[in-house]
Amino acid sequence: MSFNNIYDIAGSAMRSQTLRLNTVASNLANADAAAGSEQEAYRALKPVFSSVYQTSQEEMQITGASVQVLGVTQSQQAVERRYEPENSLADEEGYVFYSNVNAVEEMADMMSASRSFEGSVEVMRRVNSMQQSLLRLGKG
Repeated sequence: MSFNNIYDIAGSAMRSQTLRLNTVASNLANADAAAGSEQEAYRALKPVFSSVYQTSQEEMQITGASVQVLGVTQSQQAVERRYEPENSLADEEGYVFYSNVNAVEEMADMMSASRSFEGSVEVMRRVNSMQQSLLRLGKG
């Protein structure tokens, strides 16, 4: 596997974790968003990823894998319905609908995405260090 392949793999992981962090930020920003109907209520966003395997033509074996973003979906969990007749967004029955974002789950997801991103950065650092060591060998 060439160094370029390693950079591509780590880069795809970093892009996917960046998207994951962006969806977490969007979800947390809308955690307490209120709406007048269930259809208008904010629903948590979740990215969907897939592994893409690279294979060697000669040996027909897996030589690496990268992450592909398939899309972003909305959570299917029910939104929260609260009785607040004094709220200006309340429907005819006095209910207001709040997002289905679970702040605790989002924070855990944010920590996991951050750690995964940091791991990919460390892979890139180590590959760069290996390349620098190889260049120094050539000078000696």
